[in-house]
Order: sequence, then structure tokens, then C-alpha cells
Amino acid sequence: MADPKGFLTHERELPARRPVDVRIRDWREVYQDFPKPELTKQAARCMDCGIPFCHNGCPLGNLIPEWNDLVYRDDWQESIERLHATNNFPEFTGRLCPAPCEAACVLGINSDPVAIKRVEVEIIDRAFAEGWVTPRPPTSKTGKKVAVVGSGPAGLAAAQQLTRAGHDVVVFERADRIGGLLRYGIPEFKMEKRHIDRRLAQMRAEGTEFRTGVNVGVDITAARLREEYDAIVLAGGATQWRDLSVTGRDLGGIYQAMEYLPPSNKVQEGDYPVSPISAEGKHVIVIGGGDTGADCIGTAVRQGAASITQLEIMPRPPETRPGSQPWPTFPMLFKMESAHEELAEGGGDRVYAVSTTEFVGDADGNVRALRLVEVEGPGAGFKPIPGTEREIPAELVALSMGFVGPEKNGLLQELAQTAGDEFFDARGNVARDKGYMSSVDGVFVAGDIGRGQSLIVWAIAEGRSAASAADRYLTGQTALPVAIPPTARPLV
Repeated sequence: MADPKGFLTHERELPARRPVDVRIRDWREVYQDFPKPELTKQAARCMDCGIPFCHNGCPLGNLIPEWNDLVYRDDWQESIERLHATNNFPEFTGRLCPAPCEAACVLGINSDPVAIKRVEVEIIDRAFAEGWVTPRPPTSKTGKKVAVVGSGPAGLAAAQQLTRAGHDVVVFERADRIGGLLRYGIPEFKMEKRHIDRRLAQMRAEGTEFRTGVNVGVDITAARLREEYDAIVLAGGATQWRDLSVTGRDLGGIYQAMEYLPPSNKVQEGDYPVSPISAEGKHVIVIGGGDTGADCIGTAVRQGAASITQLEIMPRPPETRPGSQPWPTFPMLFKMESAHEELAEGGGDRVYAVSTTEFVGDADGNVRALRLVEVEGPGAGFKPIPGTEREIPAELVALSMGFVGPEKNGLLQELAQTAGDEFFDARGNVARDKGYMSSVDGVFVAGDIGRGQSLIVWAIAEGRSAASAADRYLTGQTALPVAIPPTARPLV
């Protein structure tokens, strides 16, 4: 245990966010630097529990008490070794994960949990700064070839593990850059893309090959891929977005979140001088209250929207853990993300328990307003409340209502023809057995494409697990971490 009295003498503390009026003028990450003495205090709060529930809360099984103790003792180089033992990309999870480990922290029963996520990101940033993150190429080659389809966190984790096991790995990505939603779905102010680029440099040096602009199933058939590679890992994500079928949906100015966010990221990459889908001077409505909705808010703020309103069909979540979501489960609580701060300071609003009934257009065929009604729910089935209908201005609408599963594109259709009905599960995801293999021999499944929309930590965990299973399939044994069953769920 780092400090036997640390949890009694130190309060939970996080780095301050840059002032709103400053950060909305740029696209850099919102958090200020965290002084080392303050971070040490946060690591000291870890109680090194006899049963560390944080391990169970984290799908990756991160060795949290170990690296907290190492940070407290100023052994940073060993702390990154322990962190990398379970997590290929802590620079991603430390910025983007909702931290189910903190929800499961034993200290959180009657106090504020350990700032696990902050310690994690400080460890990996220090490791990169000190030059401790170096390529780890395999000591020998197997002669086996593996294709990884999709370059999000699941695909990248699988590719790095399989490359290090000695296989020749090629990652196929249909976009023009590697990273999947990490690259184009996450705004720069939430995670600067230099973090992706420096990790890709390590992976290239280890021997992983990346091919962008290749839509597998269109540019290359599944049959050809199976002929040329000894194994395939499907990691294409759950990219089929949920739509809103109401009158006026076909009006101009209404976009899915993943239509609206990528062009802004391309501006930061230098592809566009300004985004072709801009909120500048417009009344913006964001439909959906999750993290992606917050990303749309922060983007619209930086583009200079005239007003921003976020709509959510669910009631406003509680600010403290309700009895129906006891420790150590992951509670659904009211959150004030950086984008919500920016929304509040700009006079915007977050409206709960409402449902959109119609989009109203102007003479040019563009949306000019949105009609909504308050609803009772979810127990009442989101029943409209009579007399609560109203209309609000809307010149740009971002639909951020989640995803319903993988796109049934040429690749999955072709594989399904080979496998039959059992290729997809009841939810429309790609089915897999306990060894992460689909019903097509040698084709493995990792991340949201098999799990459905989920967390980044689950994507990385499944990428690692599918790599372990594929390695065993190819060589008869594996030294990679043992796969967790795809049906297993932690406390989230």
C-alpha cells in the first residue's frame, strides 16, 4: 500500500480545465497540466484493497493498485511496464474511457473514488516524454499472415498483439487515415490526434502494415482475403447509426453525428480550410445526451453557433448513485463534461424527457425548426404529455442517438453467404464462439462488430483476446494473454 493514510488525508482532485473563453478559441485538449506532487497524492489515495474491485470494473483487468503504488514511489518506468501489461493504448483509454474502474473503486463506497484515469494518462504521457515507449518487434517470425479489417481500438490492439507474436499483419481501413472513430469520431479537443500518430509509428516499426482507402468487400473480396491470409480479424465496429424517422427528416441541415464530426477533424488534419458542415451563426440542435452528443456540442461551440440546445428522451439522471445502481456497478449519473460547461456559459440548454415529433422546413428545403413534446418515461413508454408541444429554431441538427450494429456491407454479406444464418446473432452483430471465432473458419471477431456499441476498454480487451485466440489457431499455442469469453461482462 502506497500510503496507509493517503485515502484519509487527501481529497480526490483532477487537473483544472482551461478557462472556457480561452479553450473555445482553439481545438487543443481542454485540461491543464497536473503538477507531479498533486498526482502523487492521488496515487497515494489507493488503498491496495485485498479484493481490488477496480480490476473487475475494468474489462482490461488493469493492475491499478500496482501502478498507483509505483507512481507514489516515483518508479515511473516500472509503472508503465505494469500498465502496458494489460493495456496496449493507455493514452486512448486515459482520455476517452468513462472509467468503470472508478465506479467500482472500494473507496467510492463512502467517499470519492481514486482518480484512476488521471494517474493512467499521466503514466503514459510521462513514458512517451521520457522515451520509454519503444518498438517491440518479434524475436522470430511464424510465416503466418493475418488480415485485420478495421483500425479502431479493437483492430489496433489485435494487430499489435499478433505482430508481436511473430505474424505478418496487415490492417485494412476504408478511410484515408488509420484510427477509425478515434481519428474522425473523437474531436481534437477531447484527444489530440498526435497521440494516435505516435502509437502508429511504434506499430509500424514493429512490423505492422497499414493500408488505407481499402473497403474490404468492395475493393477486395472476402474470398480473396481468405485465400491470401491464414486468419482474419473482423474489427469494423458497430457503425450503423440509429436514425430518427419523423416528418421532415429529409430536409437539408439534418446530419448524423458521424457525418457532422469527421469534417471538423479533417480541418485539424489540414484537409479543409473550414468544415463543409459548419454551425457558424446557426441555431443548432443536438439530439442525444451521450458522449457523442457532447462532442457535437463542443464542435458547434468552436464553430461559432448562434445557439445550441441538446435534447434527450430520457429523464435527467441523478447526480448521486441511486439505490437501483449500487456499488460496484457503473451508475448512470448526470455529467458535466467540458462541452456542457461551454454550452452553459454560452447560454445553451440541455432539455430532458422530450421527443422530436417533426422537422419544419423553409422554402429552400432546409430545416428551420423542430417540434417536440414532453414525454413520460421510460417506465411509461415515453408517452407524450398533452399540451407540452412546442417549436424551437433549428438550422443544423446533429443526430447522436447511438448505433444499432455493424453495417451489413459487402464483406459481411459475403461471409454470411458462406456461413449461413448462424453468422449473425439475434441482435444483428457478428456471432462468435468462446474463442472469438465466427462461424467461418479462421475468421475472428473483436470489438463492437460482435459486441454491439460499447466502451473503448471493451474494444481493446476484445482485440487482445481475439489476437490470443487467432495466435493459438495459427500455431497451436499462444503466449499472448488468455482470451476472456466474449459473453463475460464486468460491473458495467
